[in-house]
Amino acid sequence: MPGFAQTDDTRAATGGAQTLEDILARQRGEVVDDSAMRAATGDPDSAAGIAEQLGTLGGASDPDLWRALRYGSADITVSSRSPAAGVIIQDGGMEWLQFREGPLAHYGGYLLLGMIAVLVLFYLTRGKIRIDGGASGQTILRFNAVERFGHWLMAGSFIVLAVTGLVMIFGRLALIPLLGKDVYAPIANVGKWAHNNLAWAFMAGLAIVIVVWIADNFPNKHDLKWLAKGGGLFSTGVHPPAKKFNAGQKIIFWSVVVLGVSISLSGLSLLFPFELPMFAKTFVVLNATGLPQLFGFGELPTVLGPHQEMQLAQAWHGIVAFVFMAIIIAHIYLGSVGMEGAFDAVGTGEVDVQWAKEHHALWYEETRGAASRDAPAEPAE
Repeated sequence: MPGFAQTDDTRAATGGAQTLEDILARQRGEVVDDSAMRAATGDPDSAAGIAEQLGTLGGASDPDLWRALRYGSADITVSSRSPAAGVIIQDGGMEWLQFREGPLAHYGGYLLLGMIAVLVLFYLTRGKIRIDGGASGQTILRFNAVERFGHWLMAGSFIVLAVTGLVMIFGRLALIPLLGKDVYAPIANVGKWAHNNLAWAFMAGLAIVIVVWIADNFPNKHDLKWLAKGGGLFSTGVHPPAKKFNAGQKIIFWSVVVLGVSISLSGLSLLFPFELPMFAKTFVVLNATGLPQLFGFGELPTVLGPHQEMQLAQAWHGIVAFVFMAIIIAHIYLGSVGMEGAFDAVGTGEVDVQWAKEHHALWYEETRGAASRDAPAEPAE
């Protein structure tokens, strides 16, 4: 075969082309030695003379050309000025699609359903967490207007992002067979627009929440006592003391910060295609730590094509999103039907005094003490 390095392995039977075993191995995700194919992109110096048979074809056949396109070594010119327009064939697209419609969708769906099942079981066994001492009828300010605005800006946009993201992930797998393409198409178009634009509201709300609450979410010695008693969530009448945020809420806060920043970065990469590559640089840092090698992944690739960067960003965006949604489902449960009086904190901003004493005794004492110090002195008789 012109321009193809002959080998003495089983590929000799195919003239150097891929064998069926090569193709099956690629489908199984195994590493295939394709160095010979990468190099077999034609050799003009070995071309037949113009007057000879096939001479006008030069030194590269059609298979040579397609191999060059596939491995990104072809000398091509495209009319489009868009980023990465010169990439004509990109094998990784199939691997990404199989991950998106396979492990990501299936395990992500199981995670959400599993979290809902756990919460239902918890509610059936524990019931709603009541105010043990009964509502006092008196209230105390827990969150001011700025805190509540930041919370709801982030929470409201997150819910829309979660729903529209699930519509896109499960569209082909579940919604199109259920609703039909004609019904699904406008829903997907509106969802995509909402997903792209409400991402900015989510990032703004995340920034506000970080600024107003980060000082109260650093760990302290009381958190260990709270965790040791399970926060009193599993026992009636058990109320470990806590400041403005207990250990459980701090775990939620830092999860929101880490996952929120991560999903925002990958989201920005997707909003501006090919403009914000981040995984090649990240892999360089990870390789330097030795963690990928320790867990058997070997050296992560540090040279990635533009489409590979986008596919990794989309895959990571989906993984983080499913974990994020599972955590927020638990947060929504405890902040609404799971605990009496909890929703008032982000609803009106005022919570019942007895609720504050039971769930955030240290914060209540600090707040009451500060209020007493700030109160005007009674005039002398």
